[in-house]
Amino acid sequence: MIRRLALLLAIPLALQLSTPAFADPGHDHDHAGEAPAAAGDGPRRLADGSVFLPKPTQRMMGLRTIVAAEAELPQAVELAATVTLDPNAGGRVQPTQGGRLEAGPRGLPGVGQKVAKGEVLAHVVTSAAALERAGQQAQLAEARSALALADKRLARLQELADTVPRRDLEAAASERDSLAARASSLAAGLSARETLVAPVAGVIASAAAVSGQVVAAGETLFEIVDPARMQVEALAFDAALAADVGSATLVPPRASAPGGSAALPLHFIGAGRILREQALPLVFRAEGNGLAAYAIGQPVKVVVQTRSTRRGVAVPSAALSRNAANQTMVWIKQAPERFEPRVVAVAPLDGARSAVLSGLAAGERVVSEGAALVGQVR
Repeated sequence: MIRRLALLLAIPLALQLSTPAFADPGHDHDHAGEAPAAAGDGPRRLADGSVFLPKPTQRMMGLRTIVAAEAELPQAVELAATVTLDPNAGGRVQPTQGGRLEAGPRGLPGVGQKVAKGEVLAHVVTSAAALERAGQQAQLAEARSALALADKRLARLQELADTVPRRDLEAAASERDSLAARASSLAAGLSARETLVAPVAGVIASAAAVSGQVVAAGETLFEIVDPARMQVEALAFDAALAADVGSATLVPPRASAPGGSAALPLHFIGAGRILREQALPLVFRAEGNGLAAYAIGQPVKVVVQTRSTRRGVAVPSAALSRNAANQTMVWIKQAPERFEPRVVAVAPLDGARSAVLSGLAAGERVVSEGAALVGQVR
């Protein structure tokens, strides 16, 4: 009797274990269109265009987000510019007369070598035509002959100093000194050499000098720049912009890349009054160690902030990317592991940030670092 009762109780339990379990209505796990959250799921692009990224993948990609906040942002204009030499921090070395070039005490400096102000860089030995040199030598011979006669005359007068008037002795001595100075000047002119020194301290930016080279007067042999002081010349096609400049920044070529260089602040010097290529030149002064990455003549971009303002959201330039239609977009974090693309209208703000004018609401979380990596998920 007891065995029969145990058998009857075991049959329903076995049937229950062998039958698959189904969830109640409203509690099934088939979340169509939602990001899967099962352990082990990898990053993927979902059907609606959003991207599913598990937390471990986000940490590995180094994703960072910021909260969008609307504010009054200055209107900015991006201008094409060129790095130029600062006339107060750089200089050129040019001979004032033609001749043959000789090296200085340390040899001829090369490109990239540091020099100090007043350092001797080279010597220029004066060269003249054969006929001109012969004429100078003849004048030197005449001066030396006249000097010898003046020495003898002065010596005779000094022997007769008791009988000769004092004014004759003084006149003879003055004539002798004048002839000696003339002979010395002619001799120095025949063997003269000009010493070329560095006008400022800095680095040799260009060198066009070879030992023994024959150079002409006014020829540029060395250009010296200070790597920490340069000027930037931008071209503005709106002449009214010169009176509305608030601040300006120099945009590095890779400012939007991860780990890129930071934008450098510029000091506005002034604007030209003559159009150049139908544009008005704006001159800025740049200082700092960050200028070591730039060269004279390098084309750059300058963002000029005006005193006018407009409403927008400031985001890092690294947060902006392009979609398949070449539209500017940002990635919005809609859920802990779900990111949605959003097309936005942007304008330049400074070298490191951009102003989002539309398409982004205050309070939304925007991917500020790693946006390019999110867009590569397929």
